[in-house]
Amino acid sequence: MDHPVIRQPYPYVRTALTEPDWRRLPGWRDVTAAQWRDAQWQRTHSVKNARQLRAVAGSLLSDRFYAELHADQAEFATMAMLLPPQMLNTMAPHAPAEPAAFTEAFLADPIRRYMLPVRSDRHPHWPSHPKAERDSLHEANMWAVEGLTHRYPTKVLAELTATCPQYCGQCTRMDLVGTSTPQVTKARLVLRPADRQEQMLDYLKRTPAVRDVVVSGGDLANVPWPRLETFLLRLLDLGSVRDIRLASKAVVGLPQHWLRPRVLDGVARVAGVAARRAVNLAVHTHANHVQSVTPLVAEAARALLDAGVRDVRNQGVLMRGVNATPEALLDLCFALQGEANILPYYFYLCDMIPNAEHWRTPLHEAQRIQEAIMGYLPGYATPRIVCDVPDVGKRWVHQAVAYDRERGISYWTKNYRTRLETGDGGTDAPLDRRHPYYDPVDTLPEAGRRWWSGQAANASRGAQ
Repeated sequence: MDHPVIRQPYPYVRTALTEPDWRRLPGWRDVTAAQWRDAQWQRTHSVKNARQLRAVAGSLLSDRFYAELHADQAEFATMAMLLPPQMLNTMAPHAPAEPAAFTEAFLADPIRRYMLPVRSDRHPHWPSHPKAERDSLHEANMWAVEGLTHRYPTKVLAELTATCPQYCGQCTRMDLVGTSTPQVTKARLVLRPADRQEQMLDYLKRTPAVRDVVVSGGDLANVPWPRLETFLLRLLDLGSVRDIRLASKAVVGLPQHWLRPRVLDGVARVAGVAARRAVNLAVHTHANHVQSVTPLVAEAARALLDAGVRDVRNQGVLMRGVNATPEALLDLCFALQGEANILPYYFYLCDMIPNAEHWRTPLHEAQRIQEAIMGYLPGYATPRIVCDVPDVGKRWVHQAVAYDRERGISYWTKNYRTRLETGDGGTDAPLDRRHPYYDPVDTLPEAGRRWWSGQAANASRGAQ
């Protein structure tokens, strides 16, 4: 008996991963497969400025593109340019070789939109929300020691470095990570790495309530492996630590690093100790679009799993023009889960940093997308879309306790206290306090936009 075909809002079709041919770009026509797989070659040939981009793209990108790029770097960019060849190669993989058509495809590319922003991407009237902040999550205010953010009752974030092998335009730690730009003079870690790690370990010894350590930065791929391995083995000596998560967007942006034999050997040593001590060891990475999930990414994830880590998980960012549709998220999640052995985990609303309004998604749209992706993936592989609320922490997008859609203000509560709520006198703030979060102004109805324009005008007059 034939059964009728049921049309679904999202038609799933299994799609094999592909590695775009880097030889399509004039500057890489002679690059061999062995060179491409070499992590040091990738780092040495990362693109850090327009001159180097011209050397790779040749005449494929127009002068108009470079004018827009230069203007963005001079007026808006909060992150310096740093693109490993692996990441650059995933942009506009099927663009025509004719310069005008290539430029248009490159400008429209979703990965380019967050890895290599240009001035025309930014919102012309609201590049920043009036409430935007450089350290939008107030992580530095919650440092127990330099670089160790104690934000949740049982979890900490250990920032071992302030650099990455690639710089994403929407970086939530734009205040600290990377080199300074004309808009942002970066904060700096002051202590020597060994001293900073020693202080972190000492704090964790004195704070047995912490059971979960996210080891991050920056990016762990930029921490020399011997130093990282020593730190991880000392973490594993602490009986109170039961979960360790290693954060590295390089699994996607520079998978060659995690395929280096000496790195994988070190991961296997650490994973072996973790297994013997019943500690959950996982790797978290950062993919935002299906194009970035290539066979090399899948190979790196498989190698990490074979070395003994429990999971490789993805934490992406929901961004307009990149992935803020159910179809784009499902395409990405099926590539991650079904083809690359990477577990879809979280998609964060883009944080309220300066010059990020064109990326940010209103809460109601995120709620709609969360509902739309339910039922397609296995439950354990269906990502949660979360809002990282300042002074609160991660909350599922449906957990807002109130929402003014006209002004785009949502309100959130928390079920624990942080260092920010307990002063020197030990006074505890009430847990039912409501903390605001804000939609991008350009997505509001006309009345809401007028209200925020008035708020901005009043703030400007008050500053004069």
